[in-house]
Amino acid sequence: MTVPVEFHFDFGSPNAYLCHKLIPAIEDRTGTKFLYFPILLGGVFKLTNNKSPMEQFAGVLHKRDYMQKETDRFRRDNNLTEYADNPHFPVNTVQVMRGALVAQSEGYFEPYVDAVFSGMWEQSLKMDDATVIIQTLDNAGLDGKTILERTQDPAIKTALIDNTNRSVEKGNFGSPSFFVGEEMFFGKDRLDAVEREISRQA
Repeated sequence: MTVPVEFHFDFGSPNAYLCHKLIPAIEDRTGTKFLYFPILLGGVFKLTNNKSPMEQFAGVLHKRDYMQKETDRFRRDNNLTEYADNPHFPVNTVQVMRGALVAQSEGYFEPYVDAVFSGMWEQSLKMDDATVIIQTLDNAGLDGKTILERTQDPAIKTALIDNTNRSVEKGNFGSPSFFVGEEMFFGKDRLDAVEREISRQA
């Protein structure tokens, strides 16, 4: 039985990057292919009255330090050595998220996603700068200028809005989020539960 699994993601989430790096191993173990579902995290926050962890916990003593320790442990335990903080964070991801839909429609989605996640969370690039985006995609063997031009297509803009609305309608409030069938899981720390649910439904 094929279990439908959706990964609702925005390149601006470092935890989405960490999940992206671990998903292939889960796919190998379960025989289930994850469907990447591009959303605009800022839109999700607006629709759900949610806030980023930086805003939520800005005034909470020790909270952000603890969250950083948890992320460091997660990276260590999963041997995610390529990760690097992005000094430009938070980055406006609307162009690269639209670009993901362009890539999805034109058949080069996987190399596009790898390139943008790498630019954001390995190379620490300013991935809301058009010149940087084009260069990053060109370096990955893609046509950065053409992709960026295509992001201005009204149909692509509408598709990202529709994806974001659909994600919220399904119950999502952030990124990374996963839907295994109708069951939702939020956050990188739920990947084990995602894998168990895939096996249970299969």
